Amino acid sequence: MIQHPIIWLLSTILGIVKWVIIIEVIMSWLVAFNVINTRNEFVGRVVYFLKQVSEPILRPIRRIMPPLGGLDLSPLIAIIGIQFLQYCLFWFDINYLR
Repeated sequence: MIQHPIIWLLSTILGIVKWVIIIEVIMSWLVAFNVINTRNEFVGRVVYFLKQVSEPILRPIRRIMPPLGGLDLSPLIAIIGIQFLQYCLFWFDINYLR
């Protein structure tokens, strides 16, 4: 199945952003449980990069929906939103570009 190049590019970018959010969540858990140490230069840079990429997406969600009992659900909401956008792109490609 051949996709329109722009649809493919947008879907790929959304997929990368989704994985950045997932990796940022896992890294934050590893830092919180002292599995990894952010004083390590490489780890600190990776955590900083992931936070810089994911924070502009998660911040508006956190403003609308604060943490529930210390549990931050904004990454889950963001991932569901990204999945929805990817599905919409796929649907648009199937129905209007073919």
